[in-house]
Amino acid sequence: MGRLTERVAVITGGASGIGAAAAEKLVAEGAVVVLGDIQEQAGAEMLSKLGDRARFKMCDVTSEEQVEALIQSAVDEFGKLDIMFNNAGIVGALGPLESTTKEEWQFTLDILLNGVFFGMKHASRHMKRQRSGSIISMSSVAGVTGGLGPHAYAAAKHAVVGITRNLAAEVCAFGVRVNCIAPYSVATPMVAQAYLDDHTDIDATVKMLTDESPLAGRPGLAEDVANAVLWLASDESGYTSGHTLTIDAGITTGSMAGPPRFSEKAPLMREAGKRGV
Repeated sequence: MGRLTERVAVITGGASGIGAAAAEKLVAEGAVVVLGDIQEQAGAEMLSKLGDRARFKMCDVTSEEQVEALIQSAVDEFGKLDIMFNNAGIVGALGPLESTTKEEWQFTLDILLNGVFFGMKHASRHMKRQRSGSIISMSSVAGVTGGLGPHAYAAAKHAVVGITRNLAAEVCAFGVRVNCIAPYSVATPMVAQAYLDDHTDIDATVKMLTDESPLAGRPGLAEDVANAVLWLASDESGYTSGHTLTIDAGITTGSMAGPPRFSEKAPLMREAGKRGV
């Protein structure tokens, strides 16, 4: 407890899913959090859960003005900004690239990439002045490998990795750290909607992720990502910047449910069908 005492955090998409789990974790460790989201009712419910160490402000991350106002509200009330978590996201455009419309493509990138850009831009401005801070953004395993996400989603998440590295190089001289997180599927309403077409069915999502996990019996949970956010927000990661932290049970290493190929001992295979040394 107390790893973030007196720290001020802003979280976009903070009313549900990973953002809500991160908010609970940061508040439990002593931070005050300002949540931005378009889900007003869910935001009110989070305030009732988190108490007087939380604030909520309507924020559509496709609007630079609203993201700037969200960040400024934290600075105005609490005098600084220590942690920026660019978390708001959707699955976005689905299907083959040839059938993806310009409007679907643009809307997806407006949220997943431009929303991160706006958060980075205005958070870094304040953090450079105070010469400290941690900017954390949401990428995905779809941002570090191919075939694990829809096209627009993958493009945006790859771009988040790139801008994370570039901004880290820009602001390091000011004592500001910039990192991103690349989770595989975790049990959240967004994942439940993507896989089961029912954002409320978290229990079935947990069961599905448990069955598919490379780590036997261990599904990915929102808390797993929240723990990564906590570490990157705290002084414990004080020498880490420009990094993409995977939270994926080893998916990006080729790990899969069940034993890998060639996991059983057999005679050495060599040329022309011969075996043995």
